Amino acid sequence: SQPPSLFDARPSEDKPSTNNPFPFRCPRTRPMGERLAGAEKEVLVEIVRFTQKNGLKGAEGGWKDFLARNDKKFGASVSDPKKRTKDVLLVFLVTFSKDFQKYFRKLVRRHAERRAIEQYMNEFSGKISPEQKLVQLTTEHLDYRKNYYFPSYQEGWKVMRIGKVSSSMNSGAMLAIDCEMVLCHDGTEAVVRVCVVDNKLEVKLDTLVNPLKAVADYRTHITGVSKKDLEGVTCSLVDIQKSLKKILAKGKILVGHSLYRDLYVLKFDYSRVIDTAYIFKYANLPTTSTASLNSLCKSVCGYSVREDGEPHNCLKDAEAAMNLVTAKLKHGFNDPIEIAENSVRVERKFLVLPVVIQVAT
Repeated sequence: SQPPSLFDARPSEDKPSTNNPFPFRCPRTRPMGERLAGAEKEVLVEIVRFTQKNGLKGAEGGWKDFLARNDKKFGASVSDPKKRTKDVLLVFLVTFSKDFQKYFRKLVRRHAERRAIEQYMNEFSGKISPEQKLVQLTTEHLDYRKNYYFPSYQEGWKVMRIGKVSSSMNSGAMLAIDCEMVLCHDGTEAVVRVCVVDNKLEVKLDTLVNPLKAVADYRTHITGVSKKDLEGVTCSLVDIQKSLKKILAKGKILVGHSLYRDLYVLKFDYSRVIDTAYIFKYANLPTTSTASLNSLCKSVCGYSVREDGEPHNCLKDAEAAMNLVTAKLKHGFNDPIEIAENSVRVERKFLVLPVVIQVAT
């Protein structure tokens, strides 16, 4: 007789399945699915949502394609992953290739690290450094998971683990980073300058980077970098990634304003971060909005990073991010702050093109 289908139960029910959790069309991927089976349901929900956000497709298509094909009763009408059982989520995820399976397991490990950190902070709150508390404040922000789940399964990405939890929780060593990006002909952005300072504002890295592909717009009025500036530059993105892995050794905290933008263009997946856009509360901004670096420095530190119309200075922006963290540690700023109404918010354009990958059956 045929085993009962995973879709026999109503979508809201999360009952354990029968002895065979993978009853149809994926026998070759079953071992990989079993490696994901130990993850909590909420982690699998996040992974499925990640596939939706990036347009990723497995052997049976995307998430809605999978539901429409396999759920004869509800089809794709109930597409919220949270309303599906853990087993249904698993069966969908194991339709992806081995390379994607590795990436999914990486997301599971990242969640496990966060849980370990939360547990350690609850049990040993007296041993947690003030800087680490700001890391935790960053991860608790509503937009953290949306912006800090990087597509590091793609070619060229580097992933850096945080190491032993107890050691990193006690450490307060910080580095602040800022990047300038140009728009390339292929529609992507490429980093052309990287600056890193420590908590004493000593410069640890200030380097121009060769994008190694055709540039459509140098955005000199914003980046301060021109075509002439990059003539003869040999430093590549790979060189920068190696430098970051070296200077971030021993669990240093990486600081930045809307830092995920910099990490994305650097293709560098790192989880021990303080995002200065996330650690302050704003009295006169919508809950879904964050202040620009310039306006935040005006309100918190009492100075402007740049005047109206002045291009970005990578080094000054890195210093400003570190100054914001120093001010937060020293003065608290726990109450909502007013953002100056006459401040000019200049957003650097950030392009994230959807990645659509069809995995062959």
